[in-house]
Parts: sequence; structure tokens; C-alpha cells
Amino acid sequence: MPIYEFRCSDCGKITNYFTRKVDTEVRPPCDHCKSANTARMMSKFGRTYSRSDIIEKYGDPADMGGGPDAYRDPRQIGSWVEKRFEEYGMDLPEGAREMIDAARDGDFPDPVKDL
Repeated sequence: MPIYEFRCSDCGKITNYFTRKVDTEVRPPCDHCKSANTARMMSKFGRTYSRSDIIEKYGDPADMGGGPDAYRDPRQIGSWVEKRFEEYGMDLPEGAREMIDAARDGDFPDPVKDL
């Protein structure tokens, strides 16, 4: 029993459509604005990501001083955050700077201590 996702071209919101059969021709109206101008999306769980997709989205782990498992290392999160702030020309908030520096010293925030 598939659940299809549709993005509304008018309001940009997503509508979920549940059906009891595989139906590639269905185009439900938007749940939010009732527009008929919807387009089927690829569901997130149905998409596989290649190494190049991940590098494009998150950056190359080699540039962050790690190997292929660098994304699993909580210390690398700080490198990713720093890189994004630099790309956008923004200053890193002081609280974030303190957490990143603490993580690099091995003092991880509670949510990532057990990783």
C-alpha cells in the first residue's frame, strides 16, 4: 500500500496520498491550498545516495581530516558547521564555537556522547 508525496506548485507544500494499489496516474489536489497543480515527488526513503551525492551535500570527509567514516565521528560535525558558516559569510555563534572546541577536546554534548 504505497503512500505518494506530491509538491504543490502554487504553495510549495507537500501532500501525502495513500492508496491501496500502485497508481502512477493519480494527481490529488493540494491538502493545504486545494490547488490541482501538484507533481509527484520521489519519497525520501525511496532514494539511495551515492558517494558523490553525499560529498555534494555535506562536503568531502577528506577535506575535514577524516576517512570514509568521518561523518560518524561527532568531532567532524564542528568542521561541517564551520565550513557552512564560512560559505554563507556568517559568524559562528559563540555558544556553537564553545561546543565545537569542547568536542575537539573530547567533551561531547549529551546527545552524542554514546556515538
